Amino acid sequence: MKKYIRIVGGQYRRTPIEVIDAPGLRPTPDRVRETLFNWLNYFWGGRFDDKRVLDLFAGSGALGFEAASRGVAHVQMVEQNPKAAATLRALRDKLGANAVRIHIGDACVAIKRLEAARFDLIFLDPPFGANWLDRLWKDLPDLLEPNGLVYIEAEKAISPPQGFTLLRQDRAGVVHYQLIQIDALQK
Repeated sequence: MKKYIRIVGGQYRRTPIEVIDAPGLRPTPDRVRETLFNWLNYFWGGRFDDKRVLDLFAGSGALGFEAASRGVAHVQMVEQNPKAAATLRALRDKLGANAVRIHIGDACVAIKRLEAARFDLIFLDPPFGANWLDRLWKDLPDLLEPNGLVYIEAEKAISPPQGFTLLRQDRAGVVHYQLIQIDALQK
């Protein structure tokens, strides 16, 4: 039996997103996405149309498609699982979501390919227990616009490293989620 979640806001609101059965795949729950986009609405002053977003562990695509639904200018999704990536492409094509680009591959390799790109927001929802964040922190400043944001889902609360400021945090069940900002001086 197939599992689905739904996009909670914007032009694609109520669109079902298929959740494939894959190890480590945990789609961000509706309530958490709603909270996150309320935070973003506050910090971005309601402006999404000039924002560029990187969804580094796209999985089901819930975060990236939610951003596209709310009108961001560009969403770059990265997903290593070929079946998940094929599902993402099928939904993008069904929606005609021209702002969405999908890259199949490892997150660390994708970061190197994206080194000339700059993003206003990076979604980091990696598989738990694999120390992805420790491997990625050093690369994030080069990918972020000044005052860029990073949204993180993890199995425990994250203390951002030097150069980043925690803006918001919460917890839903076993998932801790945080919104952090790169310090302007670091850029």
